[in-house]
This record gives sequence, C-alpha cells and structure tokens, in this order.
Amino acid sequence: MLRKTNSFARVGGVAGIGFAAIIVASNAIAAPAGLPLTGADIGEVNAFFGTKTGIVGISSALTPAAWVLATLFGASVVAALRRSEHDRGEAWSLVGLAGLILQNATFAGVIAIRLALGATTAQDSTANVGLWALHDALFTLNGTFLALGLVGLSIAGLRAGLVRPWHGALGLLSATLLFGSASLTPVIMTKGGPLALLGLAGWLMWVGWIVLYGVKLIRFAPARVPA
Repeated sequence: MLRKTNSFARVGGVAGIGFAAIIVASNAIAAPAGLPLTGADIGEVNAFFGTKTGIVGISSALTPAAWVLATLFGASVVAALRRSEHDRGEAWSLVGLAGLILQNATFAGVIAIRLALGATTAQDSTANVGLWALHDALFTLNGTFLALGLVGLSIAGLRAGLVRPWHGALGLLSATLLFGSASLTPVIMTKGGPLALLGLAGWLMWVGWIVLYGVKLIRFAPARVPA
C-alpha cells in the first residue's frame, strides 16, 4: 500500500510565506514610526525608545511566530530533499536549516535588546549606549546566518531540481550581499551610509526568495513510499 507524503512540504511552504509576511509587517510597523537605523545617534535612540514603547511592543510581539515559521520552513525543505541528497552524499539542506536556526537565535537577541531599551530609557539613558551598540552589532552580523540559510537551501534546491536556476541565483546574490554586510560590521556601525544599503538590498532579496521557495514547496510533487 502506498500513501502520499507531501503534506509537510505544503505546511513548510505556507510557513515560509507566513514568515516573510510577518517580518515585512513587523518592519512596516516599526520603520515608519522612526526606528533608528544602524549607527544612529544615541539621542535619536533614546527619543524613539522613550516615546514609542507601544510600537516596539507590537512589532516585537510578531517575531516569536516568525521564528517558529522559519524553523518549519527549513525543516520542510530538509524533509522534501533528504532522499535526493542522501543519494548524492550531500547535506546542503541541513546547512540551510542550521543558518535559519542561528538567525532565529541571533535576532532573538536583537528583539530582546529593543525591549530592554524600551523598558530602561526613562530610568537610565547612559546604559543605552552599550545596549544600542550591541544591538547594531548583532543586527548586522545576523547577515552571516541569513547568508548561510540562503546558500544551503539554494544549492539544495538547485541540485534536486526543486528551484529554477534564476531563483537559486537570486538566493546566492542575496547571500553575497548579506555576508558582505556582515563582514563590514565594524565599518557600518561607525559610518553607516551607503554601506548599510548592502544589507538592506540583500534582505529584500531574501524576502522575495523565501516567498518563491514557499510556493515551490506548496506545489512540491508528492513522493510515494511504502505505508
């Protein structure tokens, strides 16, 4: 007796699209409200977190769901491709899943610092200099793990024929920009400016890439295995 086994791929595809929607929504709430950019003056940081604690709370409340969805997405890619990767003796999808999990952990630190800034600005603004520097460092270095996820899942999808060459190339280009931004973290933290756009461009490509990957998983052809 045979049964279809594509249901988890569909769950992961929906999770990937949901993850993209949540991170876009979170930024759409915080950015127009004036969330300071990397390298912002501490006065601007104190002003934002001292007066926009509600905005910080709302945008932060969305992120735990995003981390769950990102993990489901990565795990579904591993499940969908593990047979073909095993036959080739490869594990690129596991590399990608590791990147997603590491970016979840790193960004949890970013969100925790934002919440701490919102809770402490009125009491001790001097402590915020160190907190904001740590925030900027984690935020920019997170590009390393996004790049790892993009490279692993793009190569895995390309090797298995799940994603098209142009889709894989989009992922690798995004990974290059994000990794370049992470490598330039000390410069971006002190000078910001045009260099910070590297990470932004890579992030926008990452969002589009994961939505397209989610659609591919939803349409993933069912495998057939002995029940």
